[in-house]
Amino acid sequence: MRDYANLIERFSELELSGERAHRRYSPPYRKVLSDEEIQALNPKLAAVNILLYPKENQWYFPLMVRSINRNDRHSGQISLPGGKHEDGDANFEATAIRETYEELGVSPEKMRIIKNLSPIYIPPSNFYVYAFVSWMAERPRFQLQSSEAQELIELPLRSIFNLPSNPEMKVLNTTQGKEVPVIDYNGYIIWGATSMILSEFRDLMKKV
Repeated sequence: MRDYANLIERFSELELSGERAHRRYSPPYRKVLSDEEIQALNPKLAAVNILLYPKENQWYFPLMVRSINRNDRHSGQISLPGGKHEDGDANFEATAIRETYEELGVSPEKMRIIKNLSPIYIPPSNFYVYAFVSWMAERPRFQLQSSEAQELIELPLRSIFNLPSNPEMKVLNTTQGKEVPVIDYNGYIIWGATSMILSEFRDLMKKV
């Protein structure tokens, strides 16, 4: 198992692939907006967290199946832990850590942010999302908040290296008959912003 905990300095030196990586898993109908166009829409701000941790002599990170909620456009979808930035959060890193604690029960004191990824705009919900990579030295004791997460998925880090450059296309119940690029992990369908963030994470890890 590679000791990613000792690669923090190397992480800080790595350049991000940004929109190029996002586009690989972007729905074909998604419009690319400039930062000025995004800010003009007065988007809601949020943060998500890719939390690396050791398990069975390899590295994993958690995804979650969001709980069913009629008021949430992303209800029932697979996502990274994360959520809306709140006034009490010192910064977006704090948002990512707090949300990981609230949704998955992971101790905030044990998580350490090691890299920020490129922010991503989500048109259907008008969210502008800041993405972070963090790590902890032991497998968390997960305790899911039932109102937010109905199922935990522990994804092996090695699976990220196998993401294809030409992803599989599927028509989903929520895509109104349109094909979108997906990551199919053992029958779990990951798409949209989550797959786009993981696409950039894949590019980053290939440089380590």
